[in-house]
Amino acid sequence: MANISSERVELYKQLDEVIAKWKDEQGGLIPIMQSAQRTIGCLDEEVQTYIADALNIPVTKVYGVATFYSFFTLEAKGKYTINMCLGTACYVRGAQGVFDELCKELNVQPGRTTSDGLFTLDAMRCIGCCGLAPAMMINDDVYGKMTPEKVHDIIEKYRN
Repeated sequence: MANISSERVELYKQLDEVIAKWKDEQGGLIPIMQSAQRTIGCLDEEVQTYIADALNIPVTKVYGVATFYSFFTLEAKGKYTINMCLGTACYVRGAQGVFDELCKELNVQPGRTTSDGLFTLDAMRCIGCCGLAPAMMINDDVYGKMTPEKVHDIIEKYRN
């Protein structure tokens, strides 16, 4: 564990148990990566390298799987995940303007996490709240009939 972040050492010990279980199993890479993401929070370069070394495979193979499947993430998610619906009903009712305001308020690009680690901003194609369009979710909380003007107050609620 030479190049491992000190705060992750215990987490890698947990991952080692999963690696030992799946190492020689065909198709074992995905369950190992799923466990790593659950345990560590993401599959960043350090995690990918650790898995590749443990399995004696090229890190490019781990990276290829991590970037192919949408359920893997290469960076840690924020405490609060904001999913802005950009589906048809929301889009025609102004969702893009709300999304742009979220980017501005959070100073973050879509799909990224704020520097303070609080928020991850994502776009979704439908969150199933078409009657509330435009709608967004912050973790499990739904906000409907969104406008750019509402963004600041909602974000402040989570910052505090």
